[in-house]
Amino acid sequence: MAQGSGDDGGTAVASPTRPLPARMADAVLRRREASIALVALALVVYFGAVNDAFLTRPNLQVIAQFTAAVAIIAAGEVMLLICGEIDLSAGHVFALAPFVMLFAMDAGLPMLAAVPVALVVAGVVGLANGVITVRFGLPSFITTLGMFFFLSGTTLIVSGGFPKPAPREGAVVGILGGLPFSAMVWALIITAVMHVVLSNSRWGVYTFATGGNPIGAREAGVPTSRIKIGNFVITSGLAGFAGILESTRVASVDPLAGGAELMFAAVAAAVIGGTALAGGSGTIIGGLLGALVLGVMRDGFTLQGISAFTFNLILGIAIIVSMILNMRLARLRRGPVPL
Repeated sequence: MAQGSGDDGGTAVASPTRPLPARMADAVLRRREASIALVALALVVYFGAVNDAFLTRPNLQVIAQFTAAVAIIAAGEVMLLICGEIDLSAGHVFALAPFVMLFAMDAGLPMLAAVPVALVVAGVVGLANGVITVRFGLPSFITTLGMFFFLSGTTLIVSGGFPKPAPREGAVVGILGGLPFSAMVWALIITAVMHVVLSNSRWGVYTFATGGNPIGAREAGVPTSRIKIGNFVITSGLAGFAGILESTRVASVDPLAGGAELMFAAVAAAVIGGTALAGGSGTIIGGLLGALVLGVMRDGFTLQGISAFTFNLILGIAIIVSMILNMRLARLRRGPVPL
């Protein structure tokens, strides 16, 4: 309907300007990471209020130690999930890589050279996962499940089933994991780098295209097979690096470290951080925030004296609630946000 103007009795109708707080809330809610960031903030405020020990430096260090490994592996899992794939073997790459580093050092290499050797071996595991998945048309769930058991057995055989001491001194040890928050610093650096790769590079564009519309991507010339294989390599490499960081932190290499629990924590962090299991969408920063939520919950409930059985129950509910919140906010991002 046309609107009149001037002195002829018509009334000019202007769309009302929304208040600044409403517009700010709109902008925040349209960010994919918004929901999990709000959950993380709420958990920190709650646990800080109910327990005086929660925000102390020693306890924050504990949270950072758990969050770092999960966040580093989650960065790789996000890339794979966006492609429509998954890596179940990352937890055992986490355990194997430090042993490779030790064997390289026993062969006479300095630690500075042994670490890249271990990362190359970790990358080869990812390459095998990717090639088998892509070339033979196997679901990555099956491929990496088989690799999960293969690496578990390999690590136990090469270690004899017993932990071994890791290097305790030296500049490399301090940089990698010897300092109180060094692993968390690495996690933040890796998150920043992977965020740039995913958001501001051709590799990231191709990753989204591969998971969102694989047939269309191939017809448009996107090397979808190479993208998938490359992201498998990235995930395994990051898992191996996380394992090396952890071994230098605790000065011990344990064949039972990581495993299924760490892998599922990384996948959970990626998913509750806003990455779609069906592929085509995801966020590296969301994976970091998801890892932080898991770390805060685990530590906060432990301080509250909640048993591991009860914690797992609460964790399951929290993952489901986070996913529901993510889905609702995704709908809001596709249309006007009602305030």
